[in-house]
Amino acid sequence: MIPPALRIRGAVLVGPQEVRDELWVVDGRISFTAPTGTAARDVRTVSGWALPGLVDAHCHVGLDAGGAVDRPTAEEQITTDRAAGALLLRDAGSPADTRWVDDRDDLPRLVRAGRHIARPRRYLRNYAAEVEPDDLVAEVVTQAGRGDGWVKLVGDWIDRGVGDLAPCWPADAAKAAIDAAHAAGARVTAHCFAEDSLADLVEAGIDCIEHATGLTEDTIPLFAERGVAIVPTLVNIATFEGIARGAEEKFPAYARHMRALHARRYDTVRAAHDAGIPLYVGTDAGGSLPHGLVAAEVAELRRAGLPAQAALSAATWSARAWLGHPALTEGAPADLVVYPADPRADVGVLAAPDLIVLRGRPVAP
Repeated sequence: MIPPALRIRGAVLVGPQEVRDELWVVDGRISFTAPTGTAARDVRTVSGWALPGLVDAHCHVGLDAGGAVDRPTAEEQITTDRAAGALLLRDAGSPADTRWVDDRDDLPRLVRAGRHIARPRRYLRNYAAEVEPDDLVAEVVTQAGRGDGWVKLVGDWIDRGVGDLAPCWPADAAKAAIDAAHAAGARVTAHCFAEDSLADLVEAGIDCIEHATGLTEDTIPLFAERGVAIVPTLVNIATFEGIARGAEEKFPAYARHMRALHARRYDTVRAAHDAGIPLYVGTDAGGSLPHGLVAAEVAELRRAGLPAQAALSAATWSARAWLGHPALTEGAPADLVVYPADPRADVGVLAAPDLIVLRGRPVAP
């Protein structure tokens, strides 16, 4: 059954600098021209401030703290994101097969990165495909085949022999792996908390870094020059104090390091933005964090000092372009969210959408 045409009146935030006063949803697609004929006789009108469907560029559908989850749990995760207005998700590593999502028109679009790739005993149990450096290239090719144009490396993690965070891959192994991923048509991102792996990964040609708490005045210009994106996941970085507290007796250097990274997190993100590093919203939901946190992450970017327009763009216009999905453009699939007040004035309104439209159909917030 074709739903009635939908008319959005008020402020349609087409882009950072473009606002229209009206948008139509007809046959599941966006139009800026009023429908005619039979479609014009069955119209629902909604007033408010409309944004493209929000983006969570770092989450994990099909994963929780213990590893892969069953399909009903994964469905609950992704519907929670949908209720928050996150209609485009980049899954930054999951051991679960979530291809069934692609057959569901009522669920957000999911861009996968395959499974995490880590060194043996250098990451969370039951999460990653674990390989030594000599087998990294082959595993990258395998995970590129499981993903949708992305591969996820674990770039650093605690080394218990060192007692602190340390890089996981030799520079030459990382370079060969990233080259192989690019040859397979995939971009590469990496989990990195600390400082030491960043320069090698950028020099190796990596496309993105997750968390990036270890950025410094030496590596920020390198990221900006190469156009390497970051997804800060500040709602996840907020857990660093608890991680440090649990580790300080056995690994005091690691605990101090995590606390230092946490203490400067806002300064790091603000400096990255000021340097022109591409920056996108991601929550890291699905491991130890619940889904549906996209509005909280945008609010964290504001606390870090980003202008409201930049924080919104990191969750909408620029994030969609980065992932290759349209925003509010003529003829695009109608994935949008309507709010009762202007999110440019207060990003807090993102937490309470009035209407969510997915593929042209309203869904309950």
